[in-house]
Parts: sequence; structure tokens; C-alpha cells
Amino acid sequence: MRRFVQAFADGAFGSALPGAVAAALLAAPPRYNIAVRKPAAVILDHGAGLQVEDLAWGLVPHWSKLPETPYTTVTVRLARAATSRIFRRPWETRRCVVPMSGYYKWDRSGARPHPWFVQARDGRALFAAGLWEQWEREAPALLSFAVLTHPNPAVPAPLVADGPVFLPEVQVAAWIQGPSAPLRFLSRMPQPALEAYPVSKRIRSRDVDDYTLLEPLDPADIDDGADPGPGPDDDEDD
Repeated sequence: MRRFVQAFADGAFGSALPGAVAAALLAAPPRYNIAVRKPAAVILDHGAGLQVEDLAWGLVPHWSKLPETPYTTVTVRLARAATSRIFRRPWETRRCVVPMSGYYKWDRSGARPHPWFVQARDGRALFAAGLWEQWEREAPALLSFAVLTHPNPAVPAPLVADGPVFLPEVQVAAWIQGPSAPLRFLSRMPQPALEAYPVSKRIRSRDVDDYTLLEPLDPADIDDGADPGPGPDDDEDD
């Protein structure tokens, strides 16, 4: 997963989120093509309860000399997060949840890779488990995040059955506040029913960000001829 969408409307959330959190998400600007280093609305707790803040996508470790990394940190495998030098501290103390309307995932089963949009079958928001970090070597401090990923049989074919670790809305606070056995907590989490459909390759441009990116593409219009495939920001490592 290298691109996702945050465009929430009434009915996207249930009653489990605190009212102020739901209101902040509904008031956030719609974003239809969130890519690495772009901001996204994230739910976290600085010690005063759940709140929504804009964080940069792509976790920057607190020990990094620069406010960026030479490697990709937009996602991290659930099985590796606890022992990774980059993610170990956030795993232990800085958990967050990334609400999303859905995300883009590339189908590589044909001659030409093609993007699909994955969303909850019931049309509601998805809540991805994440980790966040604060980089303070320069002012202002940079807050950034990564999304946890794992094998997920709920991802529909023809897409590879792998993607974000999703939480039910009622478990959002429990993850952020810190379960006693976080790996077991997420590993046993039931995943929502998902659906997917092909969309335009216009998502490859970081500068394109509007609702037309979500318009379904007729599978018959997908060209199977030669194509260079996804660019660096589109390749999935999960």
C-alpha cells in the first residue's frame, strides 16, 4: 500500500469514536491521493486523550540526522515491527490509528500492473493500526507515521491477499492506549469484509488529488499491452 484516501462523510463512523474525534475527521479536508511524505489525519494520544492531528506519511526515526529516510517507511510488517531498530520505540510507546476511506493496490496478475481501489464492503471508514514518531533535531518537530501490514485473506482477488492491519472502531482506543500483548492483540483481530474495483492510473501522479480518482474503470478498458508498470511510489513491499 503506497496510496490511500481520506474523504469522510456522514455515516462513515459509528458511535464508538469520541464525538470530538469523529467531528475532527469529518471536518478534515478530503484527500484522494495520499502518498509518501504527504500529510494525513491520524488518531493518537499525547497524554490528554484521543485527538486527530496531521502527520507526514513515512515514519522518520527520532535518531535520524535528517527529517527523511533513504528507505521506505510508509509501512512495516506486523511480524517485524517489535524488533526493528526503526520501529521498536514507536511499537512500545507510540501507537496510532489511520482512518481511511480506502486504499489503492496494484494488481500484477496480468501483463500490465493496474491499480484497484480497496474499501470496506459496508461503505464505512477503515481503521488501520499504525505507529508514529516525533523527530526533534530541527524546529518545528516533525510528526510522522507508518501503517502496519500483514497477510489478509479479506483482500479480494485478483489482488495479493496482503495489506493494512485493520481494527474495528470499538478497538481504536485500546490499540492506541496500549494492549498488554500488542502482537497477539493485532494478530487475532477480525478483519472487515473488503471489496475492490479497478481505477485510473492517474493515481500515479502525486499532483492529482480529486474525487474522480475513485471512479470505477471498466475492466474491459484495461490495456494488457507493454507498460513500465508502477513507479517507485506505487510498488508495494507488503
